[in-house]
Amino acid sequence: MIKQKICAFIATRIMGWKLVGKPIPVPKCIILGVPHTSMWDFVISFLFYTGIGGKAKVLVKSDVFVWPLRDLLHWAGAVPVDRGKGAAFTRHTIEAIRKLDTIHLAIAPEGTRKATKNWKAGFHTLSRALDIPVYYGYFDWGRKEIGVAEQVLITDDVKADMQRIKQWYIDKGVIGKHPERFDPH
Repeated sequence: MIKQKICAFIATRIMGWKLVGKPIPVPKCIILGVPHTSMWDFVISFLFYTGIGGKAKVLVKSDVFVWPLRDLLHWAGAVPVDRGKGAAFTRHTIEAIRKLDTIHLAIAPEGTRKATKNWKAGFHTLSRALDIPVYYGYFDWGRKEIGVAEQVLITDDVKADMQRIKQWYIDKGVIGKHPERFDPH
């Protein structure tokens, strides 16, 4: 409770963000984090989700887990991953999540902080394989608003789902910390 209040205070009063939504009410889910244009997105999203009473995990490339960041990243819910494993990584992640009772996994579908048109569909694969819901999450640096919104409809058509998801963010009008790095079109 103290950690929650401190995180909410830092996010709202010190950093000036508006926190929108409540923790996802299911034991396992994926929360999309868009637009991902800065390392600060991790900090803001940690403060947000902890500040509203949630606890999320996020996959972070393993080479960032060096002293003095390693312990802080673990404390904040970061899980080190080797992104070079491809399909083996996805299978490993599916098996690891199956063993857990609860996990709210935050994923940036852009897969990078650079501008990219090709979003990663790993979250889609995880959702379908594990039968867990996906929710829209966003950090809008233009309005200084961060939140979680409704559940994403996941179907068998990955391409159509990705287009619909991108359109949701376009319609929402979110702006990244570095706007030139976000191109959902």
